Amino acid sequence: MGAVGWFSRKRDRAATAAGRDAAVEAATVAHLEDFITTRRGVEAFIEQPTTMTRATLLLIASDGEWTRRSVGSVEWARKFASGHRLPAYDAGVVGYPQRMRDYNARRRSRG
Repeated sequence: MGAVGWFSRKRDRAATAAGRDAAVEAATVAHLEDFITTRRGVEAFIEQPTTMTRATLLLIASDGEWTRRSVGSVEWARKFASGHRLPAYDAGVVGYPQRMRDYNARRRSRG
């Protein structure tokens, strides 16, 4: 097998990975949009990437219910929040709201 065979396999793997990434992003967007449309008072908290994790977008409703999804970049998260007219905060600067901790405590106490 010649060198062309090696390169074509890499290209095939890259195309497969890109397709997988697009499907993951579509599923992420669908989940986040569903959360926004089915909850009231949603705010966005953007978490910076670390050496172990990608950037994440945390959405918190007015009752403290929340969802978190890994996103491609902080810029993507800001654009998503802006596009959906959500107030957006840097979680590392402002921290997490008390209502989220209260919601978690209520869930733990129920078992």
